[in-house]
Amino acid sequence: MTKKKDIKFLRVTHLRGPNIWTYRPVIEVWLDIGELEDFPSNKLPGFNERLTGWLPGLIEHRCGVGERGGFLERLEIGTWAGHILEHIVLELQNMAGMKTGFGKTRSTGDTGVYKMAFRTRDVVVGRAALEAGHRLLMAAVNDESFDMAGTVAALTELVDRYCLGPSTANIVDAATDRRIPSIRLTEGNLVQLGHGAAQRRIWTAETDRTSAIGESIASDKDLTKTLLASCGVPVPEGALVRSADAAWDEAQDIGLPVVVKPVDGNHGRGVTLNLMSESEVRTAYAIASEAGDSSAVLVERFIPGNEHRLLVVGRQVVAVARGESLWVTGDGKSTVSALVASQINTDPRRGNSEEHPLGLVNPQDGEILLDLKRQGLSPDSIPQAGQKVLIQPNGNVSDDVTDLIHPEVAHMAALAARVVGLDIAGIDLVCEDISRPLDAQRGAIIEVNSSPGLLAHIKPASGTPRNVGKAIVAHLFADGESGRIPLVGVTGTLGTSLITRLLGCLLHAGGKHAGVANGEGLYLDGRQVQKGDCTGFALGERLLINRNIEAAVFESNARSILAEGLPYDRCTVGVVTDMGKLDSVAEYHIADGEALANVVRSQVDVILSDGAAVLNAADPEVVKLAELSDGRVIFYAMDEHNPVMVQHRASGERIVFARDNHIVLVEGGVETKLLDLGKIQPATVKHPASVLAATAAAWALGLPHDLICGGLRAFDATKKTTY
Repeated sequence: MTKKKDIKFLRVTHLRGPNIWTYRPVIEVWLDIGELEDFPSNKLPGFNERLTGWLPGLIEHRCGVGERGGFLERLEIGTWAGHILEHIVLELQNMAGMKTGFGKTRSTGDTGVYKMAFRTRDVVVGRAALEAGHRLLMAAVNDESFDMAGTVAALTELVDRYCLGPSTANIVDAATDRRIPSIRLTEGNLVQLGHGAAQRRIWTAETDRTSAIGESIASDKDLTKTLLASCGVPVPEGALVRSADAAWDEAQDIGLPVVVKPVDGNHGRGVTLNLMSESEVRTAYAIASEAGDSSAVLVERFIPGNEHRLLVVGRQVVAVARGESLWVTGDGKSTVSALVASQINTDPRRGNSEEHPLGLVNPQDGEILLDLKRQGLSPDSIPQAGQKVLIQPNGNVSDDVTDLIHPEVAHMAALAARVVGLDIAGIDLVCEDISRPLDAQRGAIIEVNSSPGLLAHIKPASGTPRNVGKAIVAHLFADGESGRIPLVGVTGTLGTSLITRLLGCLLHAGGKHAGVANGEGLYLDGRQVQKGDCTGFALGERLLINRNIEAAVFESNARSILAEGLPYDRCTVGVVTDMGKLDSVAEYHIADGEALANVVRSQVDVILSDGAAVLNAADPEVVKLAELSDGRVIFYAMDEHNPVMVQHRASGERIVFARDNHIVLVEGGVETKLLDLGKIQPATVKHPASVLAATAAAWALGLPHDLICGGLRAFDATKKTTY
């Protein structure tokens, strides 16, 4: 087979907002497949076998056929390189642990040139998958070798580095299920849920409601115990010590066995359990001193039983995980370290990344060394065949027992979180039976942790996974709250900057802190804070992350939608004035009015079901967009006798027009003469259709008629600093 020439990437763009392909961010690729235009998959000997051998998961791709194996069917019939690359990139992302499924490929009209778009949760990973998919495709085409394992490993590493951790992703997914928008604020796990003044922020299991004082208290184990005990929460008897001698004295006063741990530790680090002798206490003191930042160490009464981690969100326990002891069994040949590696660390649930509910066990850890010493062993010892060796008495909290918890135990855990002052807390509790009250079995709460781990509840080693993200979102947003503020998108080229500024004025007059991003600049409460074109995604997003903003207005056009997508996922009101001109988007392979309309429709596609589309009835192409709106439709035009206006009015819907130089609002048979156009500033009224569009949008937002009149009178289009 003659080697085929490489395909070329002509353009790669990250569309961060809703776009011509989908509501979600995608990477759009323009590619020239060259001579492969004459070689679909069914004309490349052995290609399909090589491809599916490397990517067996392609059988799950339904493609346009709509059923499992659909894409493989397309391969057999014959499909082209652009479409194949789309599916390769999607599958590589799935294999790397970043699940996604959306992709589309379309011809541009130029021979061999295609536009391909694929969904990605992170642009760095998406671009890397694109490059790897390109190499894989050409290797399959030319029957060359390809390092499949190395490619997936490299992509998996990128997913671990750049994508949201599984705990944060669980919360974000729960927010998405409730149609609450999200914005990732850093490359880490700081995420904004909601927009503007309605937003909340999370950092994994911390929220903007998490008290800094509560976190400080939780990090001081002695203070935590004192506060809990004063409120009737059972805690183990114990005291602070600052030397190994004092630790042994306190252990004798309490009575053996005891526990020794750092006073400022967290998540079980530096904790040694069930200490029965002076040497053990002294060794444990050294471990705890090294693990903590303070010179003080806690010595406590040992509580027999299993360790449990209770997740408290708000005022409720939402998940409970139980710990287990870790053992290995000797074979007479292997060291303890080797047995740990072969019998414990081979568990697929164990690993160092956030994807693993259990961590890897290191036999050199101080606590493990002490437990081995108490058994007369070390990591290099070789246990006899059949000999059981205790590696960790507790700490592997991974078995879900949420359904077993006694109501009184749940009440105590929730009380402990409130006493410390945490809205989300991990309560470490030891008892023999979680289904019985603590006082019936001498159980006690041993720690209260801020920023608790969630993975053990999301992916328990056994038992039912718990959707803790749903509970956290419900804690942050009451029923009926969407985290949204009123957003208006204005798309077109006819007076759109004027319309956005007018709407900003009207919203501000209504008592809201309003932001505007348009072709002239960025405005906050009427004050221009940045000059120049601010229709791009990044500048528009600045309004959404501003906690002071209570409503926002955005200008866009076909070109900005094609270049970046819309800066918001959904809007309350979408205004479309016109389609714009074809020559402004010719470089994007938009060759006719139908293709242009497919771009502009993005503005109408994102309107919320309880919102409204405001459309120019004088433009037949804009009128056609009405059927795409999930919300109501308001038509505006200077001429009330426009057939579209007449029909819409007859159906009982809203229209806005000018009659006898007055703005008139009509809903069904009710007319409201709003304002004489002559009372509006001359620079504004030079564009009466724009005034009608802004009025219609304000009406759709529910602004009172008198406020709209006052705002229209006050607005001065010649001023850029204040309304």
